[in-house]
Amino acid sequence: MKTFEELGVAPEIRRAIEEMGFVNPMPVQEEVIPYLLGENNDIVALAQTGTGKTAAFGLPLIQKVDIDNVVPQSLVLCPTRELCLQIAGDLNDYSKYVDGLKVLPVYGGSSIESQIKALKRGVHIIVATPGRLLDLMDRKTVSLATIKNVVMDEADEMLDMGFTDSINAILADVPQERNTLMFSATMSPEIAKIAKNYLRDPKEVTIGRKNESTANVRHVVYMVHAKDKYETLKRVVDYYPRIYAIIFCRTRKETQEIADQLMQEGYNADTLHGDLSQAQRDTVMQRFRLRNIQLLVATDVAARGLDVDDLTHVINYGLPDDVESYTHRSGRTGRAGKTGTSIAIINMREKSKVRQIEKIIGKQFVPGEIPTARQICEKQLIKVIDELEKVQVNEEEINDFMPEIYRKLDWLSKEDLIKRMVSHEFNRFYEYYRNKPEIETVSEEKGGKKGRSSENGGGPRQAEAGYSRLFINIGKIDGLTVGRLMEILNKNIRERVEVGRIDLMKRFSFFEVKEADAPAVIKALDGASWKGYRLGVEIAGAEGGEVSGQKDSGHKGAKKPAPKKSSAGRRESSSREERRRGGYPDENYGRKSRSRKDDWKQFFNNDGWDRDPSSKGGKKSKKRK
Repeated sequence: MKTFEELGVAPEIRRAIEEMGFVNPMPVQEEVIPYLLGENNDIVALAQTGTGKTAAFGLPLIQKVDIDNVVPQSLVLCPTRELCLQIAGDLNDYSKYVDGLKVLPVYGGSSIESQIKALKRGVHIIVATPGRLLDLMDRKTVSLATIKNVVMDEADEMLDMGFTDSINAILADVPQERNTLMFSATMSPEIAKIAKNYLRDPKEVTIGRKNESTANVRHVVYMVHAKDKYETLKRVVDYYPRIYAIIFCRTRKETQEIADQLMQEGYNADTLHGDLSQAQRDTVMQRFRLRNIQLLVATDVAARGLDVDDLTHVINYGLPDDVESYTHRSGRTGRAGKTGTSIAIINMREKSKVRQIEKIIGKQFVPGEIPTARQICEKQLIKVIDELEKVQVNEEEINDFMPEIYRKLDWLSKEDLIKRMVSHEFNRFYEYYRNKPEIETVSEEKGGKKGRSSENGGGPRQAEAGYSRLFINIGKIDGLTVGRLMEILNKNIRERVEVGRIDLMKRFSFFEVKEADAPAVIKALDGASWKGYRLGVEIAGAEGGEVSGQKDSGHKGAKKPAPKKSSAGRRESSSREERRRGGYPDENYGRKSRSRKDDWKQFFNNDGWDRDPSSKGGKKSKKRK
């Protein structure tokens, strides 16, 4: 392994980066620094965020500046304001002992007049977003005629954001005799076209394998009913008391709703999305970098340019539409040799996306076991104990207060005191979870559920609050599975629809969707064809499991059975008659299953804390009345 001195980095720059904790060059720095220090050397580098890119191009740019000639000599283009400010800040840190070097960030959302004044005073390195730089060029307030080095950081992101024309206009205004370095996470056809047009015989550098950002990342999936997604998120967060994470949502509205719920329930969270003002976004991002926020709920676009090294988790509250977005998300954890966890909380409809992602990243998702209430409380208990152990005692400051404190606590035994100290923080989790039902995960192999076949005892079930329960006239005998039902929905419905509980019966089935989506789902599916069947879809009957006006069986050439009038005046099909004669077609439907064993009394006594009876010396619990 080479040193920064062997790479040719100047002493004053080495002094600054050593103070910042740089010891040995990272692979991208070994490849890029010596080459960029030369003249007329172009590079296309494929490297993920967090691989040391900024120092790789930043150190040579600083070293090649002619301090006495106060004109723009190097240009760094990047996609977002946040990344622009971050790069400019890093360059200033690297050049701490380079007297007189001037770096100017140029970006939208800030006063253009102040940026024009700074340009007139003179700068050596410009770090810019394409849109604002083009605006300054149109106003004739900046000249790129003296630029000798051009860096395009996260070039793929700039193209995705629609900056292709701006980049072409900027590069056309830069002298041809220059060094050009282009960083991208992927080599798309658009990136290849830019490289062909503006780079001369570029050296190609690939740092690690494609998507190596996931190498130190464990991928976990929790597949649950749509109605349980938020509760699953809370259980995951509670199970990791020291979590430091970004929670990615698909839309601005969902982002704000999830963040508001978390904050209302006392979690250290905040939100980041495009509806916030730039000042609000800057404040939130700074608080998150300083760990004053533990959970940041964000959209993909808003989180661009947010570079944080020590994330313990990335949580996907649903999966993005494209695999590249997932790799960018998950690559934000597990950096610098550390391990990280990328969690996906999804419903059955997103299962196909999991398979696509697994093929691309070359790793499998581990099915997550949703933490039980007891497991969460045990983790939180250990956290409280750890924090008590680490409290620093300032003997001199508290000495005067101790006699009165000892007097007030004298009647308590050591055991009682410990219990009260721990319970002071711990009781809120105990009270919240003590009567909460456990969350079931979805399993295709068991007809859409894992474990229980019904939550409501022996009769037909009601739809969950906010959901409509729909009947569809095909079932297991027709080859229907949960996955195939999702395929039917995806094929016939353009809009994204959240699907809740699914019950697959022998000759027909039920599934739940949001009440607001039910009319559109019925309109799209009712009368559609699937493998030779004509589908019939409608709202399930008032009892939640019975059919009000059941459609025909849907088979080719099948005749619609003559409806009969029930005492309530509703139509009745042969399938309903079958239920009346001998119960439900599927013997498991509606059967009340044994609930999860309540083990609270095994862990807590009436005072709020006791040992697990499975451990040595544990007390035997009494049954809950």
